[in-house]
Amino acid sequence: MKKCIWGLLVLGMLTACSDKVENTEKEGVETVLPSQVNEVTVMKLVKRDFNHELVSNGKLTAKEYADLYFRSAEVVGQVWVKNGTRVRKGQKLAELDLFKLNNTLLQSKNSLAQASLEMQDVLIGQGYAPDKTEGIPADVMELAKVKSGYEQAKAQYEAAQYELNQATLTAPFDGIVANLFEKTHNLANTAEPFCRIISTASMEVDFTVLESELPLIKVGDKVEVTPYASPVGVRTGSISEINPLVDENGMVRVKAKVDGSDKLFDGMNVRVSVKRSLGEQLVVPKTAVVLRSGKQVIFTLQNGMAMWNYVHTALENMTEYTLADGLEEGMEVIVSGNVNLAHEAPVKVIE
Repeated sequence: MKKCIWGLLVLGMLTACSDKVENTEKEGVETVLPSQVNEVTVMKLVKRDFNHELVSNGKLTAKEYADLYFRSAEVVGQVWVKNGTRVRKGQKLAELDLFKLNNTLLQSKNSLAQASLEMQDVLIGQGYAPDKTEGIPADVMELAKVKSGYEQAKAQYEAAQYELNQATLTAPFDGIVANLFEKTHNLANTAEPFCRIISTASMEVDFTVLESELPLIKVGDKVEVTPYASPVGVRTGSISEINPLVDENGMVRVKAKVDGSDKLFDGMNVRVSVKRSLGEQLVVPKTAVVLRSGKQVIFTLQNGMAMWNYVHTALENMTEYTLADGLEEGMEVIVSGNVNLAHEAPVKVIE
């Protein structure tokens, strides 16, 4: 009998403790998770101009450049520039040692003068006055030139004069010096360029787009070019050509002219953004679109509650979507504070 009484007492104490713990936990949960109204911001859905944006990676190339060669394997006498030097058209860049070239020119000049005298002797021997060449038959004049060696001497003189002129390299246009590695007092390597002059006045960016994106671009469309590794900022330009060929990967090569390219380098990797206005569309910020069970959802505001709407987006740029269906113009769209919303959840609109 006593055992039964003790058993009942123990059971009653355990039940009381269990109820106390449960009440305490419930009170704790209610304290930690108070009921709050979600704060959101909204916008009125209207049709407006939408700029489609296509983003790609590209590489800058100089639209105009020139590799300059020395024509004679002589010692480099002077170098007045270095890599990175900005030069003007006609500015001297480097020069060979001119002694041997001047000497060759002088010898060829003397040979030409001697050949000219011998040609005059031949003409006199044929009965013609050498100072009245207009009356000499063409076949007689040709014979006199061949016998005297005048034509050969003239060709040698012109070649020597050309090599002397080519011994001084000058800039063919305004630009910047690159790939200059030769030093003075060393023989010039005629097989390789002495340097390259890159025109910074006109740069192009070469990039690719998907075959499916071709209808979205055309020659003349505005582009924005941003170098990845340079703080020069955004440069604008326009599409100059579209290569009418799709490669094996379904890509099409596109070129665009870049404005204000004085601080850009040939071969620089850049981000290319092509923008084109597609007229009036229903446009929403990307923050307005959330995913629910893998589907796109936009919440609208009705009578102080968030209403769930399935939508389909069409085009996009960096910050916005266009809507294909799901909403109508004039609706109030929730654009922030919508991550944890549920259908018909009460909300508070804030500015």
